[in-house]
Amino acid sequence: MRIDIITVLPELLKSPFEASILKRAIEKGIVEVHMHNLRDYTDLSYNQIDDYQFGGGAGMVMMIEPIDKCIAALKEQRDYDEVIYMTPDGKTLNQKIANSMSLLENIIILCGHYKGVDQRVRDAYITKEISIGDYVLSGGELGAAVFCDTIIRLIPGVLNNETSALTDTFQDDLLAPPVYTRPAEYKGMKVPEILLSGNFPKIEKWREDKAYERTEKLRPDLIK
Repeated sequence: MRIDIITVLPELLKSPFEASILKRAIEKGIVEVHMHNLRDYTDLSYNQIDDYQFGGGAGMVMMIEPIDKCIAALKEQRDYDEVIYMTPDGKTLNQKIANSMSLLENIIILCGHYKGVDQRVRDAYITKEISIGDYVLSGGELGAAVFCDTIIRLIPGVLNNETSALTDTFQDDLLAPPVYTRPAEYKGMKVPEILLSGNFPKIEKWREDKAYERTEKLRPDLIK
């Protein structure tokens, strides 16, 4: 997979890709992530990429021309499966979306800023709009990092144990069951005996039951 991220603040995005799973995925050559500074695509003084909105109102708006130039330059080099705009009024990211997006090969992610982008950008260039929750961030960079993490970890070869991702919370519309590790007893707190039994069919049944119980208690909306 190749991910091209269009941003006003590329420095804000670097650290998530320089550690842990995302770093290993890049080093293995499984995924490429490239940052593109939108200010490199404007001819205006002071590298201006935003302006006042027509009709008045508070907040600056990202202009269409620099975004058009950047997307056009990228599309000259390859075809893209999706051009994604990170925005609080997009479709809320969930595991099903992450699963499907992890199968793609080339993605552009546009990070919004200020009051957002000129609507003509959304109308003409964006193929999918994604939100990471019903709240507003200072820009789309943190949302883009979250989105990238959710999809990159699902690509075969990224995780050391590929079955781990298949048992994550939300993969089957259930929360994950409780998990334990050594020691089997600590200050009187014991690991459930079933997990120490070695009876794997019964262990799996226990996990399924606990996943359902947790979901019913904490997130009944998922079951409905």
